[in-house]
Amino acid sequence: MAGCDPARHIVALHVAEDCLEHPYAREIIRRSRLPFSVLKGDRPPDITGSYPANLSTGKKHLFLCRQRGKFFKPCPGTREYQCCGYHVLNIGMNCPMDCVYCILQAYLNNPWLSFFVNVEDLFAELDRELGAHPEKLYRIGTGEFTDSLALDSLTALAPRLVEYMGRSVNGLLELKTKSVSVANLAGLPHNGRTVVAWSLNSPAIVQREELRTAGLEERLAAAGRCADWGYLLAFHFDPIIWHPCWEQGYRHTIRRLFASVPRERIVWISLGGLRYLPALKTIAGDRFPVSRFFYEEFVEGLDGKSRYFRPQRLEMYRLLVDELRKYAAETTCLYFCMESEAIWREVFGFAPVDRGGLAAMLDRAVPSQRK
Repeated sequence: MAGCDPARHIVALHVAEDCLEHPYAREIIRRSRLPFSVLKGDRPPDITGSYPANLSTGKKHLFLCRQRGKFFKPCPGTREYQCCGYHVLNIGMNCPMDCVYCILQAYLNNPWLSFFVNVEDLFAELDRELGAHPEKLYRIGTGEFTDSLALDSLTALAPRLVEYMGRSVNGLLELKTKSVSVANLAGLPHNGRTVVAWSLNSPAIVQREELRTAGLEERLAAAGRCADWGYLLAFHFDPIIWHPCWEQGYRHTIRRLFASVPRERIVWISLGGLRYLPALKTIAGDRFPVSRFFYEEFVEGLDGKSRYFRPQRLEMYRLLVDELRKYAAETTCLYFCMESEAIWREVFGFAPVDRGGLAAMLDRAVPSQRK
């Protein structure tokens, strides 16, 4: 585990031939001071070995290329569980950090990191979508297929996004990370339109299962800095993982959270039990043979992912929710990510439909949307 910049693990850049003269690609090349190769067409870097065995090596190679599809899409939730109406801004693929449970290991089929340099197309998409529906609040995140800030010391994309959203009337950006790479966020005119978010876990899980990430105290210190800079904050207890002394671990994390940041800056806190595609158990088991949490009892959920049995999920959720309610502000939205209406009612005593839907609940947690 290393609280320093995750981008330091990058040892080489690879640039698609049609991006070599792109001003943004040249900026990243200069900033990185790394050796780079030029790749013809869309040919990706040549990483020795086969996937996923070469993933550990691949995470040290960054491929600068174009996004050929759309940057901006609705979050790929499932209709079987309560979805929050999030939108994903796909800035790249994969992450230099290496969490044992990371779903990208089973979702992707290549080992290297990709970053899309044609940001002029990204902002054009945002202009079109946000401009077409000025009455709608768009909650937008960049952390679906990569960590939002892990490479920002190289890419410096976050300031561009923050300043863009600061000028927006209906966009709200969420930058979700397990790093402490927040230096680029200082002094920006964010105008309350950016939420800086951290994934949190029990200290034992952070130390053993979230490799090359910042430690718990480092994350909370970085959150405190962002609060001082006027940013809204969010936190995600996802995945919640059963392990020996899990009760004490999660209580400790929650208490340290509220001792470290002003509660009124927190707009939302999500909770989600460990869930994974069946292929992930084999992939992660091969890559991380010391980890044991995949060998607990699981059941297949309605979305085809393995989950803890319902009584175990309920036990964990109730403990975390009870602890969070001791400290959280009334304006902070506590919510489940991808859980059923029945689980909502058993833990919270209500379902999102009772309060206008989960998207409306999250929207109301944003200060500019409160009435």
